[in-house]
Amino acid sequence: MNIVLKNSFSIIIVLTVAFTNAVSQQFAPPQSDLRMYEIVEAVSAERIEADIRKLAGFGTRNTLSDTVSDTRGIGAARRWIKSEFEKISAECNVCLEVFYNKGLAQASENRRIPVDTWIVNVVAIQRGSKYPNRYIIMSGDIDSRASSSTDGVTDAPGANDNASGMAGTLETARVLSKYKFESSIVYTGLSGEEQGLFGGKYLAEKAISENWNIVGVLNNDMIGNIEGVDGVIDNQTFRIFSEPTPVTETEQQRRERRFFGGEVDGISRQLARYVEQMTRRYMPQMKPMMIYRLDRFGRGGHHRPFNDAGFAGIRIMEAHENYTRQHQDIREENGIKYGDVVEGVNFEYTAKLTAVNAIALAGIAWAPPQPKNVKIGGAVQPSTTLAWEKLDDPVIAGYKIYWRETTAPQWQYSKFVGKTDSYMLKNVVIDNYLFGITAVGMDGNESVVVFPSGLIPRN
Repeated sequence: MNIVLKNSFSIIIVLTVAFTNAVSQQFAPPQSDLRMYEIVEAVSAERIEADIRKLAGFGTRNTLSDTVSDTRGIGAARRWIKSEFEKISAECNVCLEVFYNKGLAQASENRRIPVDTWIVNVVAIQRGSKYPNRYIIMSGDIDSRASSSTDGVTDAPGANDNASGMAGTLETARVLSKYKFESSIVYTGLSGEEQGLFGGKYLAEKAISENWNIVGVLNNDMIGNIEGVDGVIDNQTFRIFSEPTPVTETEQQRRERRFFGGEVDGISRQLARYVEQMTRRYMPQMKPMMIYRLDRFGRGGHHRPFNDAGFAGIRIMEAHENYTRQHQDIREENGIKYGDVVEGVNFEYTAKLTAVNAIALAGIAWAPPQPKNVKIGGAVQPSTTLAWEKLDDPVIAGYKIYWRETTAPQWQYSKFVGKTDSYMLKNVVIDNYLFGITAVGMDGNESVVVFPSGLIPRN
């Protein structure tokens, strides 16, 4: 009898442990995805250096430069970039759809376009297995410039601006093409940046015409310089620029924000927070700086056309710029060397920022789609309630609510709430915090945070 009881008790313990583990697996996804560390390690500074040297070796990649030569000018550069994407695709069993995207920039549009000019982007899409029309985009710029933006003849190697971003995009494609994702990743070289952000405009127009569901754009523009004109040498810090709220929001949305908050919680700002959070989790040696601005003071980058179209987009770049190496003819004056040459690029640093992009892209592409129709309630109540549209997808482990103090730049607190479509945070007063929610996959990867856009009706 004792033996029977003992055996029965053992069975109960085993069943209890098994049930506990099952519940744990269902409601507590892993905090880290070990594949991210593999991705970081796979990024090669040597391959990036080779790509930067190759791009700089075309002499000039000015938008108005030679398009016929096989060795000089923007035509040769974009054909080489396309051939590299095709080579990567061949190595992953044709996993990339590689093509040109172009538009005609007319002289009447911009003083930096003296004659009608074809702007040609190179695009490679790694199609997602489950959500092929859900895209996360990484971009670099193909073109370069000397002192004059319309000088298509003078040497303009553009090693940092922006062969570094283009090389990082190519390298990211090499690394991530070894994996399969549920959502699509786009790697692209955009042209006409120095003439007025034309390449981004044309790709954004294509996205709109084909109804792409773009989660975000990671624009990489100058990710290779560590020696600032301010005298600082820093190979760990980088900047993430993001606008606070979409320029496409309606007047009603602006009025509602006066009462409900969210002045720094637009879709681009949430994307920036995501990149910062992923960096701190998987690359703690790096120091991301969240810059609350669309771009550098009074200046622009290729994420802006996507922002203008209503898509989330951010700029990732070095922290300390060297203006003697930007938009300058190669020369030496008063002992100062000018020009954007290869010697001004730190390839290890470029590799680090490339890895930052790679893990962010992978995290979003592996994560479930963002929650939809997120609403919030809790006025004159002791607790805050969030509600959302639950997605019927076995990849989702559940949802996680984030909140932070209204003056905090990054999310401070979180709670995983499982596979539900609403949750009350008891004794968390809505007046004192800002809130958001993510969808969490079984592998622990999370979607970009969604800020509530509506109110839960009061009974």
